[in-house]
Amino acid sequence: MQVELLVERNKDGALRAIGEKVLEGKRLSPEEALSLFYKGDLSYVASLAEHVNRKKSGMFAYFVVNRQINPTNVCIYSCSFCSFGVSRSDPRAYELSLQEVLQKVEETYTQGGTEVHIVGGIPPHWRYEDYLNLVREIKRAFPQIVVKAWTAVEIHHMSKISGKSYAQVLEELKEAGVDALPGGGAEIFSDRVRKIIAPYKASAEEYLQVHRTAHQLGIPTNATMLYGHVETYEERVQHMEKLRELQDQTRGFQVFIPLAYWPEGNRLGGKRTSSVDDLKTIAVARLFLDNFDHVKAYWVTLGEKVAQLALNMGADDLDGTVQEERIVHAAGTQSAVGHTKERLIKLIRDAGKVPVERDTFYRPLAIYP
Repeated sequence: MQVELLVERNKDGALRAIGEKVLEGKRLSPEEALSLFYKGDLSYVASLAEHVNRKKSGMFAYFVVNRQINPTNVCIYSCSFCSFGVSRSDPRAYELSLQEVLQKVEETYTQGGTEVHIVGGIPPHWRYEDYLNLVREIKRAFPQIVVKAWTAVEIHHMSKISGKSYAQVLEELKEAGVDALPGGGAEIFSDRVRKIIAPYKASAEEYLQVHRTAHQLGIPTNATMLYGHVETYEERVQHMEKLRELQDQTRGFQVFIPLAYWPEGNRLGGKRTSSVDDLKTIAVARLFLDNFDHVKAYWVTLGEKVAQLALNMGADDLDGTVQEERIVHAAGTQSAVGHTKERLIKLIRDAGKVPVERDTFYRPLAIYP
């Protein structure tokens, strides 16, 4: 009843009309999403988003016991927003051996983990087979573990160096053992912004085509948006609109993940956006992306406290234990490197939600009432 009263008492006619559409379960237009960004106060937008969230997920908030593995930080690109990638000659450069990767997977598996999330730089000396072999060896040693591996940017690169189509690359990755794709590399789809922050990597159209092809092959994927740097609200909404359009066509996206930009250690610089902007972005995403089942509050970029708040403002997932994320930490996030399952359960309970341990595909494994 509270959200209905908020809508009824809103003095702004346009915002009241948007609220009425949300309560009626109708799709918001890009112009309405922009109005929420520009004119909607956080409490109003968040209340609407949580109304939608609870219709979709009830009081459940999800997490996964997983590990992120970044095999190398050597990268052919020099994106101005990135603090992780370096040249091969840089003293900070590293490259994990196959044995080191397998040891990390073993640690994850023996601790009850169900997923490894693999993403890294794009090294100039890796061959196409190197990407396939890494997945094959993980699956050979740990057939039960879910491999969520290689972003659309990495798959685009594999296509270039192998001369194979996206479909051929994805089919061979699937045969090797890839079960799902992470959502990284989307950044912002605006051509204007990409020329500033990532002029050489896969374009927006190429990113979307990789995901479209994966969906057609039965490979589920995630979707991201990097915000808080040089983009506008209009460009954020345009980004989400492209994702919503593709989801209408394929239904292959599992979750939308807004990723807050961190400015340390890179050429782009700037300032960290506010927690209010973080929360409103998550809330608007929940309202606008009506065909996405889940919206993630990624605790690594948001921090624990903001991520907890987001669980009552439209988000229904915290990601997972992660263990040793390096990419965002290189850019200055002060979040813990990893969490235990017990810590995530406590964070969710303290936010007033019911923790649900899930697998990669959002199938519940355990509920902690």
